[in-house]
Amino acid sequence: MSCSIATTSSRTARLICQSLRSTAISPGRFLHPSRFLLANPLPVTQAGPPPTAPLPAASQYGVRVDRRRRQAELIRKGQELRTNELKPGSALKKRFWKDVHVKTNQDGDYTIHLDTRPVRNPQTKVPLHFPQSKPQLATAIALEWDLLTSAQQALRAHLIPLTSTASRAHDLAMQDAAAASSESPPEPTAPHSSRTIRNDIIRTLLPYLDTDTLLCWAPPPEDPDQTLQVVPSLRELQIDTAEPIISYLTSNIWPGVRLAPGLDDGSIFPAQQPLETRAIIHGWLAGLDAWELVGLERAVLASKSLCIGARLLCEWGESFADVRKALGSGGSQEAKRFGIEAAAEACSLEVAWQTGRWGEVEDTHDVEKEDLRRQFGSAILVMSGTSGS
Repeated sequence: MSCSIATTSSRTARLICQSLRSTAISPGRFLHPSRFLLANPLPVTQAGPPPTAPLPAASQYGVRVDRRRRQAELIRKGQELRTNELKPGSALKKRFWKDVHVKTNQDGDYTIHLDTRPVRNPQTKVPLHFPQSKPQLATAIALEWDLLTSAQQALRAHLIPLTSTASRAHDLAMQDAAAASSESPPEPTAPHSSRTIRNDIIRTLLPYLDTDTLLCWAPPPEDPDQTLQVVPSLRELQIDTAEPIISYLTSNIWPGVRLAPGLDDGSIFPAQQPLETRAIIHGWLAGLDAWELVGLERAVLASKSLCIGARLLCEWGESFADVRKALGSGGSQEAKRFGIEAAAEACSLEVAWQTGRWGEVEDTHDVEKEDLRRQFGSAILVMSGTSGS
């Protein structure tokens, strides 16, 4: 009996081993009796085009730009809603004139009219008028007002630069006339005296003698034999540009005046001009016409050079027509006159030399170049006239 039990046990063990081997050979079989349930696909009951391809999401930069554009539009609409006809500020948003005219008053001077309203001096509130010899200046100012799109722009000096400069000259001319007609000249401390305005301009212009762009030259090279030296050097160009201008001024306008270079000794501190030179130039500035003095001020502030401004005034000022006639600067030599280009090149010589070597910064050097010529043009319009041509 024990033998039969052993035989049965060995048979059972063999069956279990065969079952395990068959399971190891077939990896898809599992050790459980459950059967697989296969999926039954359903038939397609709808027909149509395939779905569209997914679109990429908008970039973060584009979203920010669109949001800011919408915000700016909402702000603009809000400002328009707040500005209505009941508020006094709404009148400045509009241009209340249609046409701009240049007319002459009873004295023969030119005036600017916005339809029927004359353009007034912002300080004295009197109509702004120009001498009979300045039709070009009157026409340029009329064009300046004709380009404005609202009355609010007339409150910004940078949008009407010629009007601002002409108003300053008009103030000085009116106050000079009042001082000349009065028996006793006004006190220098009077707030609106012509002497105060003239002295303020002179005090502004005289310090430019010591730091004059035309008199500040680059130091000579330490090693004359250096291989990287540019020929001609910056110092040579500055001397060649300054000598004709200085010679003209010291021979025809300031005789006997000696103009010394400001940085010729190698110091970073400019040397002051002799007291005799300052005294002569001070007297010359004090005797200039009001329009010429204001035009000179504009030219000096633009060029940072009193010498270049004085040379420009001598070439275009009405009071110096006799000097030009005596020197033969008119007629056939008209093309050689010291004008906008010559003045701009003289005061920006170092910038041009450096940008020629290292390149120009876009939207910086080119903008400054055009703005410099614009300021010289406005100075020539203020100081020039038909009587001096």
